[in-house]
Amino acid sequence: QVQLVESGGGLVQTGGSLRLSCAASGSILSINVMGWYRQAPGKQRELVAKIKGDGRANYAGSVKGRFTISRDNAKNAVLLQMESLEPEDTAIYYCNAYLRTTENYGSFYWGNGTLVTVSS
Repeated sequence: QVQLVESGGGLVQTGGSLRLSCAASGSILSINVMGWYRQAPGKQRELVAKIKGDGRANYAGSVKGRFTISRDNAKNAVLLQMESLEPEDTAIYYCNAYLRTTENYGSFYWGNGTLVTVSS
């Protein structure tokens, strides 16, 4: 059984910073991509950033230059450093990973989400 556990959400003022962490655990053989998605009230879930095992990253245009995604492959973890936060960044942030386990050749897994609230 694979688990993705997020931490680091909270309340911050406009212009502030937060760092989100996500650690994957379980019968993991390899992790291809790890990333962060977010869902604001009344909106669809959207990609924030994702990163491959070799460090190549992609960002949503709305966060490029403000957010930085990184991985710790030894710990099966992904971090999201968020700077210059804006009220529009308020959402539940979900960790996502495409990984291979002892029971499948590859599947997507999701964390339960962590709430980020940016006050104006």
